[in-house]
Amino acid sequence: MIKTDKLLSIVIEGIARRKGNNAVSLDLSKFENAICDYFVIADAESTTQVMAIADSVREILREEAGLKIWSSMGYENAQWILLDFGDIVVHVFQKPYRDFYNLEGLWADAPLIEHSLV
Repeated sequence: MIKTDKLLSIVIEGIARRKGNNAVSLDLSKFENAICDYFVIADAESTTQVMAIADSVREILREEAGLKIWSSMGYENAQWILLDFGDIVVHVFQKPYRDFYNLEGLWADAPLIEHSLV
């Protein structure tokens, strides 16, 4: 069993491989009714890049952690793709949609970690 902090670093690597932007994680583990332990949020410049990042995260988690996705949604228009891996839920947005939905603001009480993608 791989620890959650290692899974987070693998997710960030998957985002970085496709040149994602502004990756953050929100620690939801202390919230009693949270659906997962972590949200990972990143954005991209185009629908093509949103899909490429989502596919990269799926691939790297499968290859490096043997983790299969529970569910996904948003591939139809690729403005916001959600990937549910159980303890970690990944959100990949086009930048305007990330700004509009403002998940970081909705979960403002959660500790936020900014990740370097270089």
